[in-house]
Amino acid sequence: MAAPASAASVASVASTYLFVPANRPDRYAKALDSGADAAIVDLEDAVAPSLKEEARATLTQWLRDNGAQPRLWVRVNAADTPWHVDDVAALAGLEIAGVVLPKAEDAQVVSAIAARQTSWRVIALIETAAGIAAMRDIARADGLLRMAFGSIDLQVDLGMQCDATESELTHLRVEMVLASRLAGIAPPIDGVTTSFDDIAFLVAAVQRSLHLGFGAKLCIHPKQVAAVNEGFRPSEAELEWARAVMAAVARSDGGAISLAGKMIDKPVILQAQRFLQRGGLV
Repeated sequence: MAAPASAASVASVASTYLFVPANRPDRYAKALDSGADAAIVDLEDAVAPSLKEEARATLTQWLRDNGAQPRLWVRVNAADTPWHVDDVAALAGLEIAGVVLPKAEDAQVVSAIAARQTSWRVIALIETAAGIAAMRDIARADGLLRMAFGSIDLQVDLGMQCDATESELTHLRVEMVLASRLAGIAPPIDGVTTSFDDIAFLVAAVQRSLHLGFGAKLCIHPKQVAAVNEGFRPSEAELEWARAVMAAVARSDGGAISLAGKMIDKPVILQAQRFLQRGGLV
């Protein structure tokens, strides 16, 4: 079972993850410099089957040439594909943030990847019916950092045709947030928004993610990064309120606490702490 994460460690986890194709090494550094908290080099969907081995070799050579990459993740191919074992083996000994496992359905597979290298963490991408059914077990897997919601592949697997806001998947998103909280891991990462020119739509999608309890979002284009970063950042009004709450707590000496005529109890304090953590102020 994964050890419960402290509030500080949860808050320090990235909120923007930008995908980049593994067969485009010229884009790796650009992704890392895009303003995204982390980059995911993709060996799976972004690479045609005939190019898988070449892309893997390209990525591993780049990593050897460029040294430790603490903000770079690699999405390997799924465990039931012929490339998975070689993908994980090729990354052994390389200093990256960790591995993104697509089509995650088995907690033991997650733990086996993490066991290959003690410095690695794993992000489990839940995008099948079997993955949804196993979420609570996967959330407790050794070495798991957090889960990610693969909404597009999940719709295909379930035979669903969702509206533009994917409202039909809301209950499954909530279940992922709940599974993450019960396991004491970081809030999950929401899936991609395929349109990268409609920023207003993206902003609304980020707000839904935040309101449901997600702590991050996958991005497919550098144009999306700024809006996602801003969406997960507390407003100045929220930060001002949080500072005032914590100042009142500091003055209380353990007694009853009030602010602007309202009592301050533990849930209010926790909310204030979360705002400050998301704002990078603690």
